[in-house]
Amino acid sequence: MKITDNKFVAASYDLYVGGEDGQAPELMEKATEEMPLTFVFGTGMMLESFESKLKNLQAGDSFDFVLPCNTAYGEYEDERVAELPKSIFEVEGKFDTENIAVDKMVPMMTAEGQRLDGMVLEITDEIVRMDFNHPLAGEDLHFVGKVLEVREATDEEMEQLMGSCAGCGQDCSEEHDASHGCGGCCC
Repeated sequence: MKITDNKFVAASYDLYVGGEDGQAPELMEKATEEMPLTFVFGTGMMLESFESKLKNLQAGDSFDFVLPCNTAYGEYEDERVAELPKSIFEVEGKFDTENIAVDKMVPMMTAEGQRLDGMVLEITDEIVRMDFNHPLAGEDLHFVGKVLEVREATDEEMEQLMGSCAGCGQDCSEEHDASHGCGGCCC
């Protein structure tokens, strides 16, 4: 069976980034045969450019491709780094040191209600400096892996997809936060 729309896919892979200027690429992420990446193809769960490289592959097929940053998470944009007043992170008049710390990803909302994840870069007496670029922005993504399984998605898998966060499976009918594993509601 070939990978096409609404097929359940399981794949193992190594994801490498970097490797420019004569340096060795860095292993950024690994999905093993024991803990594979699983998704339903063509439902928006994965990057469109990633899916296009897997389309029509079958169980047992290997893959090795690079997604340039402009087809993955885009170029790194300095204007996506913001200095926010420290006071907006207060709970009952005190700065939230439990959830707001350097190198921590924090779910935020824009004035329009759009959810953004921001990495805390710096905390001063007056501001919290946050980076709202995707952690892999500016990186070319090199995937080396193997398709482990391709089959029809079950009705239950499709139902779960429609009522949950694509990346984490959490029920989005009620709010949840980073303690649930995906950094908040990712729908």
